[in-house]
Amino acid sequence: MAKRDTFQDLALTPPREGHALWHWLYSQLRGVILNGRLKPGTRMPSTRNLAKQYGLSRGTVVAAFEHLQSEGYLEMQVGAGSFVATNFPADVVKVKTVGPAVATQALSQAGLAKRGKAMTQNVIALPASHSLGKAFRSHEPALDLFPVHLWNRLSSRVLRHAPRTLYGLGEALGYRPLRRAVAEYLGAARGVKCSADQILITSGAQQALDLIVRLLIDPGDAAWVEDPGYPGMASVLRAGGARVIPVPVDAHGLQVDVGVRRARKAKLAYVTPANQFPLGYVMPVERRLSLLQWALDAGAWIVEDDYDSEYRYSGRPVAALQGLDRSGCVIYVGTFTKMLFPSLRIGFLVLPERIVDAFAAAKSSVDRHAPTLDQAILAEFILEGHFGHHVRRMRQVYTERAGVLVESSREKLCGLMDVVPAEAGMRTVGWLRDGMDDLQVAEGAVSQGLEVSALSRFTLKHRCPGGLILGFAACNEAELRRGVDVLAGVLRRGA
Repeated sequence: MAKRDTFQDLALTPPREGHALWHWLYSQLRGVILNGRLKPGTRMPSTRNLAKQYGLSRGTVVAAFEHLQSEGYLEMQVGAGSFVATNFPADVVKVKTVGPAVATQALSQAGLAKRGKAMTQNVIALPASHSLGKAFRSHEPALDLFPVHLWNRLSSRVLRHAPRTLYGLGEALGYRPLRRAVAEYLGAARGVKCSADQILITSGAQQALDLIVRLLIDPGDAAWVEDPGYPGMASVLRAGGARVIPVPVDAHGLQVDVGVRRARKAKLAYVTPANQFPLGYVMPVERRLSLLQWALDAGAWIVEDDYDSEYRYSGRPVAALQGLDRSGCVIYVGTFTKMLFPSLRIGFLVLPERIVDAFAAAKSSVDRHAPTLDQAILAEFILEGHFGHHVRRMRQVYTERAGVLVESSREKLCGLMDVVPAEAGMRTVGWLRDGMDDLQVAEGAVSQGLEVSALSRFTLKHRCPGGLILGFAACNEAELRRGVDVLAGVLRRGA
């Protein structure tokens, strides 16, 4: 019997620009199965016929079918083809779909506590890395250049010789050899004054910030944040019930005098003094001392987020604010995810001695400790000098990539966008011509496959001129030039 094409009367919605075709087909077929337009037991057309009917590659259709099968919507019968699964409960296939906005609102608020609602507001979820080096991805390092073979060799050696105790519970503060290595590195490279006993290994920097707010902030406490600044900290503070005080940033970083006027008795100030996020400014020593004096007078904490300051492209990296602290009010936050690879999920805190025990107890309460074997591998990577070598190599590579971005932008974007030469970090800002809406420009760029963010998404109260955040570290030179070409087309259409 000839196979019947069951899709002639199913009006599938055309795919939207920028959506992966396999995912579009998967979503459409899943929808017609769930709403009953494709009945249980219905034979599916062959992947070849379906590809021809909708102008797709056969691989695209196969990918959609495989995903549907993995989730139980399709059943494969050897020699007979694919069929809609027959084991759906009747009430599932008859369910009425709710409009996306209504469904999202209902699900996001149902049963959540006040802290839960605050925790889910204005969160920017980063996409999984299904591709490498896409222009202008700003949240990843150069994964294409990470020494995977070296890491694998170290991993094999550690796992081969690890004592059985490493497979048991570890210290809440973290694997001691790693803490010792981190303390030594920070002292030499960042001017941080600490011992291994002040280091707490965390599951990334975001957990470090969450622990800080849980232990040091009561509901109603005021907390300064840079504006524009890192939205992840504002989200954590809101979830903890804090009163977030946006403090404007100028060319010298957070304006301490404005913060004092708005909330002199704030409990905490969050700053990125070595490489202000997202504008890249450096806080000079005079303002650092002013910030430290305010914290001493107010009995407040300073959270210093130092996530990618090792990458400075002129002169030596600026020393950490923590090295100037004499009163034990600075909590230093660092991470290896920006320096090595994001899935490592190892960050750290440098804590004043008086709060180490409290943070160790809180870490144990949250997730006991960071994965010990991963810590052991990282410790070997640092102690054998590979980490320092990798940072030095990446500093040179990022210098070159940043130069390509600026040079290409001057050629192709002149009069439309002014890309600032990066002094540090893995991203820079492109300032748009007056009158351009950065949200609209970013949306247009994303629709063309670029990964950019509007600067206005990082502001809370104080407006900035329109701009885009442009990452360069993750992209090779050819991809950066391609990205600039695409961006030029977007900007000309919007001009």
